[in-house]
Amino acid sequence: MNGTKPTDEQWQAVVRNDAAFDGTFYYAVKTTGVFCRPSCKSKPPLRANVIIFSDAEQALLARFRPCKRCRPSDPLSPDEAWTERIAGWIDSRYGEPLSLGALAELFHGSPFHLQRTFKRIKGTTPAVYMQRVRIERAKETLAASDKPVSAVAAEVGIPNAAHFATLFQKQTGMTPTAFRSACRTDRTQ
Repeated sequence: MNGTKPTDEQWQAVVRNDAAFDGTFYYAVKTTGVFCRPSCKSKPPLRANVIIFSDAEQALLARFRPCKRCRPSDPLSPDEAWTERIAGWIDSRYGEPLSLGALAELFHGSPFHLQRTFKRIKGTTPAVYMQRVRIERAKETLAASDKPVSAVAAEVGIPNAAHFATLFQKQTGMTPTAFRSACRTDRTQ
């Protein structure tokens, strides 16, 4: 075992489950043979049983198993991985009616926790993220087809064409029709 004893600062990070220290060190528990991120929500071990490693690879080489709760050998934190799965789901199902409650149920969390975690990781709420995805897909469709604006709106999950036009203009600075005309003008030049 090439780890070190925890400093007072590292020990406090483990006891407080401080996510600010994630990635700066990992701690292993001699009695369980498991290693964790500082933010792991598991019960704090006895300090005498803790060994500190600078990276997950060192802990694995010392024959410690990754914790199943905080998954320290994954490149993403559990919250980041959860948020990426949610974002991926939105990216692939943007045309369906989606609500915060439905997403929370689908991804086994409360609406409040999902909203707060998504915003912390992505910098925006799930609803705003969904709107951006829908408008980006609408831009692609408007540029490539002659579908009516109302059909494009419905296809991207915004069945009210007036609401779609308002959102589109707010995000792009032009109406859907003006955007389509600008794309066509660019193609002919």
